[in-house]
Amino acid sequence: MDKIVIEGGHRLEGKVRINGAKNAALPIMAACLLLHGPSRIKGIPNIVDIQTQIKILKNLGGEIRHIEDGSLEIIFRDGEHKEKITAPYDLVRKMRASVCVLGPLLSKRGNAKVSYPGGCVIGQRPIDLHLKGLQALGAKIETDEGYVIASAGTLKGTRISLKGQYGTTVLGTCNVMTAAVLAEGTTIIEDAACEPEVQDLAYFLNKAGAKISGIGGSILTIEGVKELHGVDYEIIPDRIEAGTFMIAGAITKGEITLENVRNDHLVATIEKLREIGVEVTANGNTAVVKSNNTYRPANITTMPYPGLPTDMQAQFMALLCTISGKSVIAEKIFPDRFIHSAELRRMGADIRVDVPYATINGSPFLSGTHVMVSDLRAGAGLVLAGLVAKGTTHIHRIYHLDRGYEQIEKRLSQLGAHITRVSE
Repeated sequence: MDKIVIEGGHRLEGKVRINGAKNAALPIMAACLLLHGPSRIKGIPNIVDIQTQIKILKNLGGEIRHIEDGSLEIIFRDGEHKEKITAPYDLVRKMRASVCVLGPLLSKRGNAKVSYPGGCVIGQRPIDLHLKGLQALGAKIETDEGYVIASAGTLKGTRISLKGQYGTTVLGTCNVMTAAVLAEGTTIIEDAACEPEVQDLAYFLNKAGAKISGIGGSILTIEGVKELHGVDYEIIPDRIEAGTFMIAGAITKGEITLENVRNDHLVATIEKLREIGVEVTANGNTAVVKSNNTYRPANITTMPYPGLPTDMQAQFMALLCTISGKSVIAEKIFPDRFIHSAELRRMGADIRVDVPYATINGSPFLSGTHVMVSDLRAGAGLVLAGLVAKGTTHIHRIYHLDRGYEQIEKRLSQLGAHITRVSE
């Protein structure tokens, strides 16, 4: 098992290219189950979650090939492997997004057996809205020994609301959308998630021959079609990776140019950084993050898109821990998502958690120590804190980081960080 070791206190500067979005790639890869003929998907990052999804799709009969330009070619052959309907526990337990094969399997093969998903431990994340939506389309669903077992003759379009206790469901919207594109008639999804990754899936499906309208809004209208065909497609840049590198520049009082970004997907993150006092210049598909050496505390509330993403909460917490004054974070998506606060306290941060709030009394002084990663974005927050902590920070259980960031230590090192991966 590896760990990351950081010697803090080094200013970052230079350029970094942002990879394709993990959370767009995973449901798009799953949606290839629906298509007739090969698809080539460009921009897919080389991370553990993608490798896990490849194993799941191969287990379902998919043929997957790496292309020289970095694309993945994915083929599911019509009429073959109809008996392969199981996404097993040993793979699905590793990441929550693997559940997004449920909708395509049900729609294309009429049956699905998918393990309840795993992934990051960040509080309650049930899939009841996924199942509710699929049942509304006509699926019969039961659970047995930790598996969702779904069957359907012909799915039929209907009107569905996907509103949950904490707002919309991103993967639930993806599952219902992919089930509805081949259903008879018209499906209207109310309270659909509006996240860019959901939009990217819809655009991918439309390019393949689907008829989805209302993309980017909370009401999606899907006219069922008979068949979808393979396409060439490039996924959107990863807005969470971009936000993480923005904060890396800000927290080290550096200057970083980010290439291959969608600034329109980063509005909430950029606005909050500017409120704190970070200079962010957005121009086309680039963004420049520069310190002005005077930062202010801030209050943050995570919200569904276009609000500030919950996946940026840990990174902002790390930054606010280094800014003198009182800041408050309200976590409205996953209220229990504050496990990383205990590790930041080990580094000297003053944080009090009273769910769903975290109150931070910032100070410019953090100390390097040994910390444990509890989930993917918590790991990113601890790396950011380590970049400015006095002394040496040892970050353990970094397999969580590898699920979502491709060679993060090498890319930060190229920007001037003193960071290495070592074997424990």
